[in-house]
Amino acid sequence: MPERYIAFDVETPNLRNDRISAIGITVVEDGRIAEEFYSLVDPQTFFSSFNIGLTGITPDMVKGAPTFPELWEQIEATMGSGVLVAHNAKFDMGLLSKCLRAYDILWQTDAPYACTCTMGRRCYPQLADHKLNTMCAYLGISLDHHRADSDSTACARLLIDYMEHGFSPESFIRSYKL
Repeated sequence: MPERYIAFDVETPNLRNDRISAIGITVVEDGRIAEEFYSLVDPQTFFSSFNIGLTGITPDMVKGAPTFPELWEQIEATMGSGVLVAHNAKFDMGLLSKCLRAYDILWQTDAPYACTCTMGRRCYPQLADHKLNTMCAYLGISLDHHRADSDSTACARLLIDYMEHGFSPESFIRSYKL
């Protein structure tokens, strides 16, 4: 059974959803939060007013922030050091894949991942929905929604809660073709 999970969340600058403007990473080892990382990212593209309103991230805020290739140099080892975990993971995994391809960054061809939304449906079937904010409100987990650092930490705390309730993430691990 894996003992290291890399909960991550990304924010996007526009509705094309092919670049990121922020990333939060929360590492879970042996059922505890072991490290946290956050960075704004210069997406090298335009920002839509919708996404600015949703995330609070503006073009001025990312001036001087690392581009995705620069950021990748900092986070590649961490991202490859365990099972990737996200809430609605196909969205975040898709964005990661698009960024890697857009910048011709060769990484691994497949990445193991698990989705805390899918796990939440199994662990808490009585809830009307399993959105991140709903799950956090139900479990009393602090959340500043659509902030990558807060979202990744909340995702990690959900994962820890599921494990404490006897749900093994191992049965939820899938492979994402990057």
